Amino acid sequence: MINIDISKKEYPSFETLKKTLIDNNYERVTMLMKPGEFCVRGGIIDIFSYDHSLPLRLEYFGNELDRVCSFSIATQRSVTSLTSTTIHKEPSTSMPFFEFIDVPKNENLFNQLQHGDFVVHETFGIGIYKGLKHLTVCGRDGDFIHIQYQGEDKVYVPFEQMNLVHKYTNADSPKIGKLHDGSWKKNIQKAEKQIIQLAKEVVMTFKIRQSKPGFPFQEDTENQIDFEQEFEFKETRDQLLSIDQVKKDMESTAPMERLICGDVGYGKTEIVLRAAFKAVENNKQVAIIAPTTLLVDQHYQTFKKRFINFPYKIGILSRMQPKKNQKITIEKLKEDKINIIIGTHRLLQKDIEFSNLGLLVIDEEQRFGVTHKEKIKYKHPLVDFLSISATPIPRTLYMALSGARDLSLIKTPPTNRKPVLTYVAPYKNDIVKQAVKKELERNGQIFYLYNNVQTMDAKLVKLKHTFPDLSIQMAHGQMNEKDLKQIFTDFKTGKTNILLCSTIIESGIDLPNANTIIVEKTEYLGLSQIHQLRGRVGRSNRQSFAYLLFNPEKITDKGKNRLTAIQAYAALGSGYQLALKDLEIRGSGTLLGNKQHGHMTSIGFELYCKLLETAVENITHSKKEVKKRPVRFAADIMTYFPTNYIPCENERLSIYQRLLSFKYRDEIEDLFNEMEDRFGRLPELILSFLRCIQSQLQKR
Repeated sequence: MINIDISKKEYPSFETLKKTLIDNNYERVTMLMKPGEFCVRGGIIDIFSYDHSLPLRLEYFGNELDRVCSFSIATQRSVTSLTSTTIHKEPSTSMPFFEFIDVPKNENLFNQLQHGDFVVHETFGIGIYKGLKHLTVCGRDGDFIHIQYQGEDKVYVPFEQMNLVHKYTNADSPKIGKLHDGSWKKNIQKAEKQIIQLAKEVVMTFKIRQSKPGFPFQEDTENQIDFEQEFEFKETRDQLLSIDQVKKDMESTAPMERLICGDVGYGKTEIVLRAAFKAVENNKQVAIIAPTTLLVDQHYQTFKKRFINFPYKIGILSRMQPKKNQKITIEKLKEDKINIIIGTHRLLQKDIEFSNLGLLVIDEEQRFGVTHKEKIKYKHPLVDFLSISATPIPRTLYMALSGARDLSLIKTPPTNRKPVLTYVAPYKNDIVKQAVKKELERNGQIFYLYNNVQTMDAKLVKLKHTFPDLSIQMAHGQMNEKDLKQIFTDFKTGKTNILLCSTIIESGIDLPNANTIIVEKTEYLGLSQIHQLRGRVGRSNRQSFAYLLFNPEKITDKGKNRLTAIQAYAALGSGYQLALKDLEIRGSGTLLGNKQHGHMTSIGFELYCKLLETAVENITHSKKEVKKRPVRFAADIMTYFPTNYIPCENERLSIYQRLLSFKYRDEIEDLFNEMEDRFGRLPELILSFLRCIQSQLQKR
């Protein structure tokens, strides 16, 4: 163990520390990702010590240790200054957790181009990324992106044109192009023609709904104010803004179509409650559709509790209710004797008729297919629509980002909410034992996610053998509804220590005393699924833990990408970032049918999205209002970062790309601070380069 105490000047010299780390089997890398690694940049040594939840950054000035702090892997930025610490030379019995405090500012950090990746240049087409190459052209030094095409064809892309290069993210391997055969130009022309047509359809569908007169709800009543004052928590800034946006939409004559994207436990349900109250105060019915009977029942209990002092009738409709009760509920809906109905897909069936529907809410909207949502719109074309999700499906998210839907983001965590400490590792029985022991020591409960109903009985037997003194129950979607409800009641009241379950708990289950979740065979789960499951813990102010365990022999490259993204975006409020990452990994799907798939494949997903976004903007705004592209900087300056300052090629490319996205001068100031934190004092050469770029940007 290496002891470091700045105040007492007790620490190894720069060279001694490097040698000690190597002698103790620490691996030298270009950027830290896991315990047992270190990297060196100038006078800075980054170390991910065993038994530390965050890596350490040590900055030397000569042999004097000038600074010690912890930092976030997700942003590579310092988090907490330290005066003393220890560096463990080998793993101990306790496990390291990958803890990330903040949401990454740089989305490219965990999706950087690697040598051999397919890339798309907007002018020259699809080629292979061969890295950065330092060249001197016309007396000017710079880093250039090297793209290899068929045969001897190659392109070197200078700094000021790097925004023309996109990663090719479709699942299929593309055909590498030639520079002079004209095929790329034909592909782009065909794709742009279809994209413009698609943009017109997207905007037209949206405008048709907006042009028809919907019901303009009145401003808040005294009852509304009283109802909202009964909320037992303090609203966050983003929550209040989203509530205000929803109310303005409802008071407009155009039908609302808004997506609320907020992380698990961030208060999305309260927004729904207030919108529903506004609707019933205006004598309109409300329908809330959720994907599971458990979530429907939870919403039903929440609504009954919040509406107890008001005269409105709340109904429930799912297969959990007897047929006789369902029939009575449906009749009451027709006769306007139920004001708010909460149900599953059952609310989409043909026998459902409303007397005066004014607001339709889709909760956990990523669980509903495109067909379901189009069916709802067709049946109720003029009602206000509100979709709620922590990780909206890529298609819906893209529609919001391309201007075809209104989007509200809730990024502010509730007071005292802590991020889930997330551990990603190959499955080991010892990890499970330690995780259970740790949670039981503080009288907590554990979710054990095992998403294979056929072998779940056998898994239950194994768990009971491993933990003979604990109460363990099993829950999955094929069980009897009555039994299932009792099992969850037992777990909620603390009679059960471990709940072995399928992904039935994925949507909205809120059990504050369960703050550890163990997920087995994570490699078979989707990105949004993993994030939703992790959101089942950490619902109180108690520290929560998620153990994402996988089989290293079964995991695919896409599975690895998902787990890397989960590690990187373990922060509070990261559901939106994960949805963007999912958009990148899976693609947006067909926006309005299958006809666009070929064009998306031929030019790559990123470029396709860029062209579609531009087309939508051009249609929905006048030319004067269309957003300008980021500034392309003057090409008469030195454009490279020396390798002795930023050794990692991917990090250099990432910063070049960020520079090209900047619009305002103060963004450069933020980058100054980040670079000095990560790489040490800025050399005069780099300072001049950045100041030159800053002079060409706008004041905010």
